[in-house]
Amino acid sequence: MRSLDKRIASLARFVAKSVAMDEEVKRSLNESDIERILGNEKMEPETYENNETAGVVSGLAWSPMGGSVLFVESKLVPGKGQMQITGQLGEVMKESVLLAKSYLKAHADYLDIDLRTFDHWDIHVHFPAGAIPKDGPSAGIAILTSLASLFTQKKVRSKLAMTGEITLRGKVLPVGGIKEKLLAAKRAGITEVILCEQNRKDVEDIESQYLKGVNFTYVNNMLQVLDRAILDSKVKNPINLLKPVLEAQNSNTK
Repeated sequence: MRSLDKRIASLARFVAKSVAMDEEVKRSLNESDIERILGNEKMEPETYENNETAGVVSGLAWSPMGGSVLFVESKLVPGKGQMQITGQLGEVMKESVLLAKSYLKAHADYLDIDLRTFDHWDIHVHFPAGAIPKDGPSAGIAILTSLASLFTQKKVRSKLAMTGEITLRGKVLPVGGIKEKLLAAKRAGITEVILCEQNRKDVEDIESQYLKGVNFTYVNNMLQVLDRAILDSKVKNPINLLKPVLEAQNSNTK
């Protein structure tokens, strides 16, 4: 808010100076006037990226500065089942990653994931914008969807974002900052958002004009999230997750 106040004050001073110097003054400033007075934008607008890469999911975050799109990226590297988490995260967010991995392993059959693959691949989960501290449980369903996409090598539904906390049993819990998060989603070109059923009332409290063009899917558990978010189609050049498993078996039989 302080930053906004400063920019408004800069515009007011420009108009006041024009009046004092008897210059031609506009009663309203358009976009080009504002850019000329304040300079170019300091931040690039958030945009949805794509769903061509396994393990990349759009989450939604809230901070005192407002809502934002929070990308979750996960990557597989041949290894021994170790996990690395980066992106300047707090303890609650790190716990969400561990919860997601445990739930995914417990429900591997549901997604036709061979459990042996978990022992032959290391997982790296990263949250871009590493200079910004991040914490809270609301990225839980995005993290689990990211890992599910990674271990199935399947695409995530296009222009989809999500926010919600998960439990070890796979329940989806409501989160806060819904209005700010949804406005960020719309700015980024998101057309569908997955939310906890208990957040429905928060969406209904927002004037419909601000949500035009955005559809909502309300869920109670993670299986509902995965059914909606994970497509049947594979990403381009999918990884053969069973390759190191079979290589290990062959080496043991020699």
